[in-house]
Amino acid sequence: MNMNKIHSALGPDTPVSGPTLWRGEELMTQGGWDHRVSDDNVQEVEEAVSAIKSRGLAISDITRNDFPLPGLGPLLARIRDEVVNGSGVSMLHGLPVDRWSREESAIAYWGIGTHVGQAVSQNSLGHVLGHVKDLGEDAADVKTRGYRSHAALPYHSDLGAEMVVLLCLKASKSGGLSSVVSGPAIHNEILKNHPGLMADLAKPFYLDRRGELLPGMKSYYPMPVFNYLNDRLYVCFVKPFVESAQRFEGVPPLTQRQQKALEMVKELAASAELRLDISFDPGDIQFVNNLTTLHARTEYQDFDDPAQKRHLLRLWLTTPNGLPLPKPFYDRYGVSKSSTRPMGVNPQDGVLSAPLEAA
Repeated sequence: MNMNKIHSALGPDTPVSGPTLWRGEELMTQGGWDHRVSDDNVQEVEEAVSAIKSRGLAISDITRNDFPLPGLGPLLARIRDEVVNGSGVSMLHGLPVDRWSREESAIAYWGIGTHVGQAVSQNSLGHVLGHVKDLGEDAADVKTRGYRSHAALPYHSDLGAEMVVLLCLKASKSGGLSSVVSGPAIHNEILKNHPGLMADLAKPFYLDRRGELLPGMKSYYPMPVFNYLNDRLYVCFVKPFVESAQRFEGVPPLTQRQQKALEMVKELAASAELRLDISFDPGDIQFVNNLTTLHARTEYQDFDDPAQKRHLLRLWLTTPNGLPLPKPFYDRYGVSKSSTRPMGVNPQDGVLSAPLEAA
């Protein structure tokens, strides 16, 4: 793969077409992205989990070969194709997490993930199994990340994933609605109604690393909102991280045009005409393409019982043998030697782990 050779007829003055372009109501009605496991699928997963436990394998060491799913595997292959090459959204319902232990749920989830992609680190601690849970942190604090709070999370891309996968263990008392929007739909709306902003969105903005960096790295990195390669659009949008990067010396101040362009992306992502709202129930897995869609979450309220607090497990996956990606995605955290794909957040000690509880 030549990561430096970029050629594309698509650009900031050209509308995007193809399966990554959709509106929420269209996707909801056309179906094909919403799936449910069968009883046989569940039995197969449970047998694979039991085999892993008997071998004493650490979760982060489990490979696809360790977790055979001859019955469910073909459906997971279709889900991978839909997420990588299609709309970028898929759901899988019906895992009985209410009768599984935390360890069993995590093993099952990880094993399913190995049939879709390869997990990468989600933070500087090297966690490859993440926990989306309210730990009482402030989402507005530049030293933290919003998934550790109960606050609403505006439309964004995650920091180092090609695919974001979430398993619901516990739902919230209220709120916590998940939403996804097509990046190409936002692109085309801006091109149609505000074409003067497109050039700004195709040039690099600077994003805050929020302290998760290795020695020699800058505290920020460049990344356009709209990236183009081989007639495909790739999107990266984290407005709060662009704004907090302004605190660093060496980051140029945002121009009024840049601010207006970012606000336009934010407003369009949240529009009822474009977004797809998805509820999360225990046992649901959501798969989204982190390079072609943006996702968000509404504020939520937890139950008083700590054991019933909203809790999602998260995987960040790369897709070995996936589509070539624009160079900025490889430059952000580097290239994995094992997959030759972009890495996740660089772990400080180089060690990966899969904790069963939020750190």
